[in-house]
Amino acid sequence: MDFKLKELGQDEFAFHLEDEGRNVGEITWTEMSDVMVVEYTFVEETLRHHGLAKKLLDRAAQYAREKGFKIEPVCSYAAVAFDRYKEYDDVKM
Repeated sequence: MDFKLKELGQDEFAFHLEDEGRNVGEITWTEMSDVMVVEYTFVEETLRHHGLAKKLLDRAAQYAREKGFKIEPVCSYAAVAFDRYKEYDDVKM
């Protein structure tokens, strides 16, 4: 899957997944110094329950590792995933 990094302005960023020009998945965050505050995760209804939200979070975590950032999960999906999966321990606040 090809997640596209988009700068939304004012230190806000997102990874988007598009299909035929429409947004079918995204994870958004605000960068504050060396912290990514993950605020929103979206997956189009027809694609839910196929692991796409986790792949978006995995990509955000990879980005955090590349930049030396930590992640503060504010959105409910990210918060639950951070509690459930140990693979994010290195980027947890």
